[in-house]
Amino acid sequence: MTNQLTQGQSKRVMYIENKEGYIDDFAAHIGWVTFSKSGKTVYYQDKALSRIKKGGISGNHMDEETGEEYWVSGIKKRGSNTHWAESTNVKIDDDAREEYERIINS
Repeated sequence: MTNQLTQGQSKRVMYIENKEGYIDDFAAHIGWVTFSKSGKTVYYQDKALSRIKKGGISGNHMDEETGEEYWVSGIKKRGSNTHWAESTNVKIDDDAREEYERIINS
């Protein structure tokens, strides 16, 4: 299951942005995700986010239940995970804060 997204890990802190709405009152979260055996599906909270084949309009994953597009990516050390032209409210999940800070400070 080693690929660019999983980096060989079964659990990883990542940036998850709903491109069409909100996740608990925020457009984006930084939190722990897990992966399917193939590494093509990301699980975050109660969502199964499948990789969009040939890319989506604004995201790289799609919620299997709602069809909403999500952008899922690794944490950037410079601290800005949103697109440079966008202003997005981001929540760092409490259980991911320590790992997030470790990543950006390493």
